Amino acid sequence: MTGRAFLIVMDSVGCGGAPDAADFGDEGANTLGHIAEACAAGQADEGRTGPLLMPNLAGLGLGQAVELASGLIMPGMGGQISGFWGAATEISNGKDTPSGHWELSGVPVPFDWHYFPHEIPAFPAEITDRLIAIGELPGILGNRHASGMPIIQELGEEHMQSGKPICYTSVDSVFQIAAHEQTFGLERLLKLCEQAAKLVHPMQVGRVIARPFVGENPGNFKRTANRRDYAIAPPEPTICDRVVASGHDTIAIGKIGDIFAHQGISEVRKAKSDMGLFDQLIAAARDAKAGDLIFANFVEFDSLYGHPRDVAGYARALEAFDARVPELMAAVKRDDLVIFTADHGNDPTWRGNDHTRERVPVLMAGAVPAGSFGHCGFADVGESVARHLGLSPGAHGRSVLP
Repeated sequence: MTGRAFLIVMDSVGCGGAPDAADFGDEGANTLGHIAEACAAGQADEGRTGPLLMPNLAGLGLGQAVELASGLIMPGMGGQISGFWGAATEISNGKDTPSGHWELSGVPVPFDWHYFPHEIPAFPAEITDRLIAIGELPGILGNRHASGMPIIQELGEEHMQSGKPICYTSVDSVFQIAAHEQTFGLERLLKLCEQAAKLVHPMQVGRVIARPFVGENPGNFKRTANRRDYAIAPPEPTICDRVVASGHDTIAIGKIGDIFAHQGISEVRKAKSDMGLFDQLIAAARDAKAGDLIFANFVEFDSLYGHPRDVAGYARALEAFDARVPELMAAVKRDDLVIFTADHGNDPTWRGNDHTRERVPVLMAGAVPAGSFGHCGFADVGESVARHLGLSPGAHGRSVLP
């Protein structure tokens, strides 16, 4: 066993080039590449200016990983490389959060998720009727495909007046319920989502997501940090389970605990923003023990900037994250393994407002050499963590560590 392992998922920070992207309608999507191009062209100057500046992750091989994955050369990503880098390709048949995270943790999804149709109503009556009865609701609003903040702005006032929660879905395998924290009640919303999960999980719907919000009108409605995901449990033991079975801890930062249905999770640390989560990551680097896994998800790239197609906001978030990487590296130990990666893409220059099927960068630092390991699978990331922590090989993937 050598040190600790840090598996850091920059949610939706894909790098293009997925060989099956056309099957998802995403051929040509490239989250990092297109953001860098927009910045270099002066098309992302809101709250920032000029080329995309990510010197710390660039020094670990970020630009090289994007070029390997997609052939696109990111402007401003040159210089000496100190990391061990490559690009990962997913085999699970989805471009959603659970698929990406489970496969990164060594367990490809062996089944197809259920997706609700692009129809109104989107949900079958037997599900909504049962939910209304169980939750003692006057009815529901929405019942269609939608993006989160727009449907809250559209229906939030009616929800507050009627007591009917806002139910909606997306191209992901999700059933989402938005409700006002004060007029509806946070605990009531969470209980309703637990009940909804029992109804839709047997259909292979991956997640029920509680989307609490506050405010008085569409002009000041905002979602809160009390989101909670009720996910189907992984079908096999993940790297999280394997670490715990070895007598060590998996410290989940952000929504990792929810994604894994809290299986194999020893401790959950949350915060109200990605910068708050970075504080938690650094704290974990100071107090986690040898043999532990620190598994973090940084969701705001996806939720605040990818889905709303906000290129400048995404660029600001990338630069802010990159600026804190030296803090983390100063807190880790020589025998630790640090991996920066992603779970899917969400190209803010792309059509629509959904995830994009892409390869993801895999940047390793710490107890690794400088250089490239080339292409790998998502499950190889989890197996690399396992090898570093001295765990027996799993059923899927192989370590890329030398």
